Amino acid sequence: MPQTFRLTLAQLNPTVGALAANAARARAAWDEARAAGADMVAFTEMFITGYQTQDLVMKPAFARAAMAEVRALAEACAEGPAIGIGGPWIEDGKLYNVYYVLERGRIAAVIRKHHLPNDLVFDEKRLFAPADIAGPYRVGPLRIGTPICEDAWHEDVAEAQAESGAEILLVPNGSPYSRSRHDTRMALMVTRVVETGLPLVYLNMVGGQDDQVFDGTSFVLNPGGRLTHLLPGFVETLVHVDFEETADGWRALPGEKAPLPDDWERDYHAMVTGTRDYLHKSGFRRVLLGLSGGIDSALVATIAADALGPENVHCLMLPSEYTSAHSLEDAASVAGRLGTRLDTVSISGGRAAVTEALAPVFEGYAPDVTEENIQSRMRGLMLMAISNKTGAMLLTTGNKSEMAVGYATI
Repeated sequence: MPQTFRLTLAQLNPTVGALAANAARARAAWDEARAAGADMVAFTEMFITGYQTQDLVMKPAFARAAMAEVRALAEACAEGPAIGIGGPWIEDGKLYNVYYVLERGRIAAVIRKHHLPNDLVFDEKRLFAPADIAGPYRVGPLRIGTPICEDAWHEDVAEAQAESGAEILLVPNGSPYSRSRHDTRMALMVTRVVETGLPLVYLNMVGGQDDQVFDGTSFVLNPGGRLTHLLPGFVETLVHVDFEETADGWRALPGEKAPLPDDWERDYHAMVTGTRDYLHKSGFRRVLLGLSGGIDSALVATIAADALGPENVHCLMLPSEYTSAHSLEDAASVAGRLGTRLDTVSISGGRAAVTEALAPVFEGYAPDVTEENIQSRMRGLMLMAISNKTGAMLLTTGNKSEMAVGYATI
């Protein structure tokens, strides 16, 4: 009988700063992996702290608390599969981004990140110290090399680990979503597989954190770049991947490949995920927005309803004497189709009061777009007041073009 190895991939959604909650999620996933007969359960980059931590990880008390949670997790999960989990590590006064390997109640290995990204949304060169390339570690019958996220975008780390005896590559990531990013990841990981001749597991986190959204879409490749598993995007999931030792080395057995939606659908999922997690991780459960009858606010209302449930979305129609009957009808139709609450609050009185107050200053000027633009400021005032009173988060309905020139209600 050939040797086998079951690796459970935990494509989950941690929260930055929620150390105990993230550890509890890891423990629950470990319990499920143990019940499934896994040899190891793998989590994503910096899972114990959430990602990205930004300056929070530079606070020694926070980093040490994260390390303590990892040690406690190791002790609690002594009898069962090994754990791979990302977090911070302090050594000789330096802070590292590392991947812990926990086995038999202890930290069995600490893999330090070599390449630190310092572009786009990443600022890791300021936060962490770079480390030498780490060698592979053994879990059961298998020697595993772990390039951490950016490490796998360069050929040297995977190549060195393969030359040092790695039999598969496990790449934990915190890679944010952008259109076409999946294709870029896949192309780079296929290159690593071709260079090393090893199977590769690309494990990415999922969920929204502040201004960033992580899509998951983890995958497994066999030598030759053959795809054996593709995890769904924007969904938390645990997937068990079985490896078998063959005459040509370890190979992943075929598994499920989730359908990959088109760019537009993935963009929409990213907006829903980002909205939901920004609100939930900030402690909000309800939102409100101005529903004008136009496309922009209709789309925002739809995203909010999908993210939070229509019962948690409060739409406001804020008409003036300039508002058409068609706009009123369209707003009512959108709210009715989505199942959200819709209230109508007229701004005509407020707009007239502002116009009257400005009349002495405007004397000698002909009426123009200025009087109409008072509407948007009045709507903003009304919406902010309702948000302040009810505790619901106010969502903007301005599009990118409007925001670029500062021409939107909020």
